[in-house]
Amino acid sequence: MEVLFKIIRQQQNFSPVVQTYLLEVDSGNTILDCLNRIKWEQDGTLAFRKNCRNTICGSCAMRINGRSALACKESVGSELARLPQIPPGENNPNTIGEITVAPLGNMPVIKDLVVDMSSFWSHLDAVAPYVSTAARQVPEREFLQTPLERSRLDQTGNCIMCGACYSECNAREVNPDFVGPHALAKAYRMVADSRDAETENRLESYNQGTKGVWGCTRCFYCDSVCPMEVAPLEQITKIKQEILQRKQAQDSRSIRHRKVLVDLVKQGGWIDERQFGIQVVGNYFQDLKGLLSLAPLGLRMFLRGKFPLSFEPSQGTQQVRSLIESVQKNSTD
Repeated sequence: MEVLFKIIRQQQNFSPVVQTYLLEVDSGNTILDCLNRIKWEQDGTLAFRKNCRNTICGSCAMRINGRSALACKESVGSELARLPQIPPGENNPNTIGEITVAPLGNMPVIKDLVVDMSSFWSHLDAVAPYVSTAARQVPEREFLQTPLERSRLDQTGNCIMCGACYSECNAREVNPDFVGPHALAKAYRMVADSRDAETENRLESYNQGTKGVWGCTRCFYCDSVCPMEVAPLEQITKIKQEILQRKQAQDSRSIRHRKVLVDLVKQGGWIDERQFGIQVVGNYFQDLKGLLSLAPLGLRMFLRGKFPLSFEPSQGTQQVRSLIESVQKNSTD
């Protein structure tokens, strides 16, 4: 079958352009197979990264039909099934499929499908992604783990550093200080590692403003594109739980946001917005500057009749409370 490949090509400091290539392919061909053929048979100037061709190295990550993926993993057939095809016309009597290939997002383009991953690696380095055993002076033997302790590292250990999650991260797009889902997934591996001696210091570091776990917008894109099912958002949530177990609501606005939200939902089934603003932003009337910052918004809401003067608990509040308490109990067992 014939497939039209639309490749977003770009040189540094120039605007991207779309270049098309028509190939006769089989549905089982991978996108990387097709890119190789384009380079070998049609255009030797096309630039892209590749190495293992077996979903191990992560080198060939790129955006395929609008979402980040590994070119060696995705096939022509699966991609065409995701999007509508071009209907037959005068110039194309047969149906022609279209596949668009673009460079990863959140990183500057070097050439064509090759991006500069410097920020990706520097943010990974910021979480100190290696086990620290300096506090344990036992030089005469190895740091042994039980099978259960080792199993806690399996999921995060599958990360191949392809950059797909980083490419799709909404938080990274608006906040250059956010270290990214790849780094925080690796960070949880360190937190969960029984051999590591820096857990408390790590959690303090990951708790710093929006550059750590609180910068995540929970959009779920990182989980949806990860080719190795590392589930970065799940690992970020685990770090948050570790932090919340050690912190009080007064310690920071990020901590209050999570604790107050849960407490208010337990009380009323949904959030009493009046209390939420006072307790989170105003820190229970202790942060006058925070309270004053709410005044303009509160006034606009009041003038437009959108300020809730009373609060009615939702139906099934007791059931909601029971569910939350059950989850909290299971997470601490």
